Amino acid sequence: MSETILEAKNINKEFNDPVKVKVLTDINFAIAKGEFVALTGKSGCGKSTLLYILSTMDTDYEGELLIDDVSMLNKKEAELAKVRNEKIGFVFQFHYLLDEFTVIKNVMLPGLKLGKFSEKEVEARAMEKLKILDIDKLALKKANQLSGGEKQRVAIARALINDPDIIMGDEPTGNLDKKNSDIVFDLFKKLAEEFKQTLLIVTHDQSFADRTHRIITMEDGKIIKFY
Repeated sequence: MSETILEAKNINKEFNDPVKVKVLTDINFAIAKGEFVALTGKSGCGKSTLLYILSTMDTDYEGELLIDDVSMLNKKEAELAKVRNEKIGFVFQFHYLLDEFTVIKNVMLPGLKLGKFSEKEVEARAMEKLKILDIDKLALKKANQLSGGEKQRVAIARALINDPDIIMGDEPTGNLDKKNSDIVFDLFKKLAEEFKQTLLIVTHDQSFADRTHRIITMEDGKIIKFY
């Protein structure tokens, strides 16, 4: 039996603005350890809304979310923040690196925040992640000295620092050219296949989605295909 990392059960969401609008309807799916899954669909179909719920940042919905077999229902914000820091790594369209910090310091930040390891251990772990992504030679460069593609690879290393159960990406190749998009895709594939890292990536890029293990396609707040 493969180990389920993330499960959505009957998730529904409405916005009241000023009338009631249903934005997600009966969302049900599970993702197993080591799966590389793309979440696709046209703009406005509910992908980002769903990602916010799955990442525990939005708690105003009906249904249930389980991460590593633990229900997120009725958890306090401090508990959810701990789940986000320990179990979820984030990669966004924009890298959100701190320009004045070195690459290694940027990667270390979520590890220092978690407080599970000493600073020295966090630094060693950060270096290990940079090596996996083949950017260890950039460790002492300031973030503002990097190219766009390098910055996104540093953002992936930072997402990996706490060995999360799942990495969630919101259009992580959206700002990159084809060459750098392919580099990022290959890194994600390597993480899934060599390191059994689970990935759920929201993308508009169909050629990116087609090369993942599975695709969840959304339309009008519903999952219309999951294969």
